[in-house]
Amino acid sequence: GLALGVTLFWLVLIILIPLSGLIWRSSGLGWSQFMTLALDTRTLNALRISFGTAFVAAIVNLIFGVILAWVLVRYRFPGKRVIDAMVDLPFALPTAVAGIALATLYAPNGWIGALLAPLGIKIAFTPIGIVIALIFVGLPFVVRTVQPIMEEIDKEVEEAAATLGASRFQTIRRVLLPGLLPAGLTGFALAFARGVGEYGSVIFIAGNLPYVSEIAPLLIVIRLEEFNYPAATAIAAVMLVISFAMLLVINSIQAWSRRRYVYVA
Repeated sequence: GLALGVTLFWLVLIILIPLSGLIWRSSGLGWSQFMTLALDTRTLNALRISFGTAFVAAIVNLIFGVILAWVLVRYRFPGKRVIDAMVDLPFALPTAVAGIALATLYAPNGWIGALLAPLGIKIAFTPIGIVIALIFVGLPFVVRTVQPIMEEIDKEVEEAAATLGASRFQTIRRVLLPGLLPAGLTGFALAFARGVGEYGSVIFIAGNLPYVSEIAPLLIVIRLEEFNYPAATAIAAVMLVISFAMLLVINSIQAWSRRRYVYVA
C-alpha cells in the first residue's frame, strides 16, 4: 500500500498535474479559437514534419536496432565492447552537441554533405536531416530494449530449427521475430516518443524553415517568444492528443503481440 501510494503521488505530481494544466489552459480558449489555432497551415505542417520524421526514424531504428542487437549478442569480434558502449553515447551526449556535429557533417560544405552535393542530394536543412538526427538519438532505445530479450533466446533453438529443415529466413521469421516482437514494439514506441519531442539535436540540422523543415516543438518556442500563449498552448495540446493516441495504439499492439507471441525458454 505504501509503495502504491508513493507511486501514485509521484505520477500525479510529475505527470498528471502538468498535463492537466495544459488541458485546462486549452479548454479556456474556446472551441472555435482552439480549432482556428490548431488548424493553422503552419501548425499543421510543423505537426506533419514532427510526427512524420519521428515515425520514419523509429522504423529505421527498429530495423537496424534489431540487427545491431543481434550482432552484439550473437558474435564476438575485436572492438565489440567499444561498439556496445557507443550505442549509449546519445544518452550521455548533450543533444545540442549532437545537433551541431550532425549539421557540420551534413551541411553542403561538410565532410559528408560536400560529397553528396554534386549528386544533387541535400540532407542538412531538410526533413531528411531531421530523420538522421532522430535516428541518432533514438537508436539506443531499440537496441537496449531488444538486446536482453535476444540474450534469453538460446542459440540451440536456432540450431534445432535448422536441423528440422528450416532455412535461415524461416528461422528468423518464425522462431526469432515472434519472441522479439513485443520488445521491438516497445523500443519503437520509445524511439518514436523521443523523436516527437526532440528539440536540441534537430534545430541545428533542420534549418527551421517554415513549411519546409520547421518542427512543432520549435514552433511552440517561437509562439512563446512572440507572447502568443494561446497558440503555443493549442499546438502543445494537439501534440499531446496525437502522441497519446499513437502510443495507445502501439501499446495495444504490443500487448496483443505479447499474448500472441510469447517465447518460452
